[in-house]
Amino acid sequence: MEKGLRELVSDFKGDVGVYVYNLTTNTVAAINADTIFPTASIVKVPILIGVFDKIHKGALSLNDTLVYDDKRAYGGAGLMQFYKDSTVTDLRTLISLMITMSDNTTSLWCQELAGGGETINALMANLGLKHTRVNSRTEGRTKDWDKYGWGQTTPKEMAFLLTKIRNRKMINAASSDEMYRVMSNSFYTDYSLSQIPPYIQTAAKQGMVNTSRSELVMVNAPTGDYVFYIGTKNNKDASWGFDNEAWQLQRKISAYLWNYFNPTSDWKPAEKFQDLVRDLRY
Repeated sequence: MEKGLRELVSDFKGDVGVYVYNLTTNTVAAINADTIFPTASIVKVPILIGVFDKIHKGALSLNDTLVYDDKRAYGGAGLMQFYKDSTVTDLRTLISLMITMSDNTTSLWCQELAGGGETINALMANLGLKHTRVNSRTEGRTKDWDKYGWGQTTPKEMAFLLTKIRNRKMINAASSDEMYRVMSNSFYTDYSLSQIPPYIQTAAKQGMVNTSRSELVMVNAPTGDYVFYIGTKNNKDASWGFDNEAWQLQRKISAYLWNYFNPTSDWKPAEKFQDLVRDLRY
């Protein structure tokens, strides 16, 4: 498996890290899996964990009523930036938008509710993670923010977080189940998820800025669950079209892994399918 992955990434114009773990067979493949990559919006997974840690401790509730202030509006991905001032919402909505739509406004709000980057980073450290950190709006991490942006991680560490959630061991079983449920409704299906049958449950989070495109995915495959993280940085191709080189790589790796772990499946990702997806989106 690792040999095949190395062939796929060999011509990529940028830096790549990949970590794959099959939860049933304990199969592992790793390429630069301990290298630090920018998270972009994948930092919202540690933020999610931070919010649920507060819920578990009784400081927050999913049904907490919140009032949107248009001063919170933050551009980029998401819907809440377009809400009317003083709109009544709740924490469940913030969490859903943060993960499903990668909403930046709700993510920064959730980061605040979780106690800020400092609290989330302490939680990551307590989990034994050395490199997964929130940098934005976090005291003492200006240099890290300059280098990596909102957050940073390694392929192995981020895959560890999602594996722990899937195994119902992140905070507690109920918290893990709810986090996994919300991560199973990603809006962004053009990338790795396009290579997995639509009737197979996945949990995922994507992160993207101009020169870094990354993705975290857990696949609940018939032959056994597997998780993978694809991190990229210093990408030469900073375009935002369907055929961006990093997004092509994510689709290729996802298709390779599906076929590797499910060789007898009737559903086979193919180049023709890429054309169909492209036609639907563009």
